[in-house]
Amino acid sequence: MKYKLKEELEKEINGSVKIDEKMNNHTYFKTGGKADLFVEPESVEELKKVLKIIKGMNYPYYIIGNGTNLLVSDDGYRGAIVKIGNKLNSIKIKDNLVETGAGTLLSLLSKASCKEGLTGLEFASGIPGFVGGAVAMNAGAYHGEMKDIIDYVVCLDQKNNVKTYNNEEMNFRYRNSRVKDEDLIVLKIGLKLEKGVTKEIQDRIDLLTRLRKEKQPIEMPSAGSTFKRPGEGFAAKLIEDAGLKGLRHGDAMVSDKHSGFIVNCGKATTSEILSLMRIVRERVQEKYSIELEPEVKIIGEEF
Repeated sequence: MKYKLKEELEKEINGSVKIDEKMNNHTYFKTGGKADLFVEPESVEELKKVLKIIKGMNYPYYIIGNGTNLLVSDDGYRGAIVKIGNKLNSIKIKDNLVETGAGTLLSLLSKASCKEGLTGLEFASGIPGFVGGAVAMNAGAYHGEMKDIIDYVVCLDQKNNVKTYNNEEMNFRYRNSRVKDEDLIVLKIGLKLEKGVTKEIQDRIDLLTRLRKEKQPIEMPSAGSTFKRPGEGFAAKLIEDAGLKGLRHGDAMVSDKHSGFIVNCGKATTSEILSLMRIVRERVQEKYSIELEPEVKIIGEEF
């Protein structure tokens, strides 16, 4: 089936279509087996064609962005991985309004906004993901979230219709949004920022960059915060207070720099990472009667 699907897709799009693509090349954790099919459309129209063909053949698929928050099974994925890549990365700025594609890196968007003297996006300057994924999970850091600056979001729904939602309609909440509720695909977004002073904006970006380097294990493969913030307290503090900081399972380790991160110390497998996540969840549950929920997306395995 995958060879027939590859043939059909290559007739319709200019984007990349690969068979048995290693997913460890597409995740920040650097783990994961092969996806039967890996497709990277070059435009919204190509994306629509890809989904129409895949759905028409009843073939399983999964949409990804930059892979910063992704954990793929060692056995890979029996279906098509469709990547919203950096071909969809245009940035248009007029006055204090910014429009950008889902495949734009948040770090680049933050720099572009700073250059134009626009403030509000500094919190996202160190988040390594694409815009699409950041919107879907309402990404945030240092007291800022995507919901604070979004004006509108243009999405593709399950029927391949393009729809535009304003901020209120997006139903943003902690690490969640309408995108996840309805399995939408972000195509582009509009941001409403504030006029500021470029030097002050850059100083804020530099400060947050320094704080990240000091407090987070950004030099090691991970998926950022492994668990969501629970209703009470912070996941990192619960994990550290449970005596789990630095705990290792194979080459997977609870970071000894920031216990909210599980990191790949060398050649960790997805299985090792998941096993360590389960140990952490069980210990925290036993000690505090609080069940931690993964923030990382897991494909191909149950947690």
